[in-house]
Amino acid sequence: MLEKITRPTVLEVNLDNFKYNIKQIKKFLKPETTIMPVIKADGYGTYINTKIDIINDFDIIAVAIVDEGVTLRKLGYKKDIFVLNQPYVSEIEKIEENNLTVGVCSKEFLKEAKKKSAKLRVHIEIETGMGRTGVDLNNLDSFIEEIKDNSNIEVEGVYTHLSSADEDFEYTKLQLEKFDKAVEKVKDSFNIKYVHSLASNGIINFKDSQYNLVRPGIIMYGYESGNRIKEKIDLKPVATLKSKITYLKEVEKGTSISYGRRFVSERKSKIATVPIGYADGIRRVLSNVGEVVINGKKAPIIGSVCMDSFMVDVTDIENVELGDDVYIWDNKNITLEDIANKCDTINYEILSTISKRVPRKFV
Repeated sequence: MLEKITRPTVLEVNLDNFKYNIKQIKKFLKPETTIMPVIKADGYGTYINTKIDIINDFDIIAVAIVDEGVTLRKLGYKKDIFVLNQPYVSEIEKIEENNLTVGVCSKEFLKEAKKKSAKLRVHIEIETGMGRTGVDLNNLDSFIEEIKDNSNIEVEGVYTHLSSADEDFEYTKLQLEKFDKAVEKVKDSFNIKYVHSLASNGIINFKDSQYNLVRPGIIMYGYESGNRIKEKIDLKPVATLKSKITYLKEVEKGTSISYGRRFVSERKSKIATVPIGYADGIRRVLSNVGEVVINGKKAPIIGSVCMDSFMVDVTDIENVELGDDVYIWDNKNITLEDIANKCDTINYEILSTISKRVPRKFV
């Protein structure tokens, strides 16, 4: 899919913009702070994780699950790979075979690793208020003892996740205070290489708590991670989703369009069919609600979004022709955030769920 593009629908990914965003992020960091880019979920749907020449610029990268790390090894990335989420016991052999570093907070996982005599590098995850995973501060001493009981486990780092670093600064400060206490406990027992707590929002809003490693996510791809982030950092969006008009027709007043007859024309109209649908990541909630950009102008999506296509009313756009580009988002007239708002979700979800059926083109 990445080698030869024949489908008229494509997600264009601008690698220069990605590099530009990294430079902007570095302005918030101390010289000694290491960037660990988060390229989980196929690089948030961009497939930048497949560009080894790009990610080789980093000494350590983060993924969400073990299989993502294995894929990167197969692609040829030889440096450190960190798995952010607690793995399952059945993945221990795969972790060891592929030389992955993993986040841990489960005693059961550690006990199983000991049974298998697995040699693992780990970062201890601390629960400070995310309410998801992590070792509670009250249980940290016993967790540390569990690790000490296994000479095959090397503690390389300690980390936490901030839940509200874009909006609740007081709560975030409390999280960081808890984390500081946990870091001291871990350092008393292990000689650790990395300490990290900040993802995209934290990097921008809490740069004094960056420790020596940060985990930028969606801001690397040029999109807002939270409230008013783009007022604080200059970002360039890396992805543009576009297709083409593959069918044009004129219909009379009273013509129904698409499944369920949820749109009926109120005038003689010109209708364009666009070959991208909900199987590609276009939400059905955009039916009769969403818009696209054609020839620099917005045109409404009409009728129900289909699995493989949707229809657009182009009556008011001049000189529309078969083969014209159709931008689902162009980062100017329509942004990723615009799409997310209409779908009552966040930009992360829209970008990361563009399906594998859509070719990625690096520009």
